[in-house]
Amino acid sequence: MELSTHDRYDYVPLRGRTDYSWPDGQRLAVYLALNLEHFSFGEGLGAELAPGGPQPDVLNFAWRDYGNRVGAWYMLEAFDALGLPLAALVNSAMYDHAPQLVAACRARGDEIVGHGRTNSERQGVLDEMAERQLIGEATARLTREERRAPEGWLGPWISQSARTPDLLAEAGYRYLLDWCMDDQPIWFRCRDGGRILSVPYPQEVNDIPAIVARKMDADAFADMIVDQFDEMLELSCERPLVMGVALHAYLVGQPHRLRHLKRALRHVASHRDKIWLTTPGAIARHCMTLPPGTVP
Repeated sequence: MELSTHDRYDYVPLRGRTDYSWPDGQRLAVYLALNLEHFSFGEGLGAELAPGGPQPDVLNFAWRDYGNRVGAWYMLEAFDALGLPLAALVNSAMYDHAPQLVAACRARGDEIVGHGRTNSERQGVLDEMAERQLIGEATARLTREERRAPEGWLGPWISQSARTPDLLAEAGYRYLLDWCMDDQPIWFRCRDGGRILSVPYPQEVNDIPAIVARKMDADAFADMIVDQFDEMLELSCERPLVMGVALHAYLVGQPHRLRHLKRALRHVASHRDKIWLTTPGAIARHCMTLPPGTVP
């Protein structure tokens, strides 16, 4: 029986891959991703604190809006205190609705990553022309505001169509974050001989699946970050690895969760001499300097 396949990459087992290191001989690359998202009022998608009622769903909209108005600012203060870099995954709608927040990330020198127009929509359900328009609109806004084109993309709601990697490569993107199938970067084949790099993005060490879907408490999520870090640091002695932590300010920017997140971040920061604290864009750029065939 033959199963349908995406034909983007081949099966290459982790054991036996070509070895390499990150800058300065480090073996574990760690990045923090802060999702900056805005949602349409009274329609569309969005994570829920409680089961949504009739629209306008004030409870859940206001809960998510707390992240941009308050929670993210608490988080930036925590990152500043520990000297931690960020990748800000930005809905282009943020430039209209919370421009000061994106500007604060820009002032920190954080990487600005494309994250669609809004997380009220999915791109994977669109036809090719409409999806190309979504990517184009978001990319044009980020490029205009940041005065440089974004290198990476995470689809709103991790949503892709069968042609998304092709459209991203054709739009000039160097890497994507949507696929969680590996702990190392992997090259994706694209149409017309193109390619795009897949940089690992977590769905386990990610506050939405952990807290919203699995109902984990804040201390358990922080323990997950610490355990993931400690184990991957040990595992990276054998091979280079990437550890990402995906965060949303309306979740872990809540003070009772922030307290535990800061504990986990202090643990990671205390080992900064043993790791490469970085961004996904820097990971992608490093991979592109490696000899051909090093990255599967």
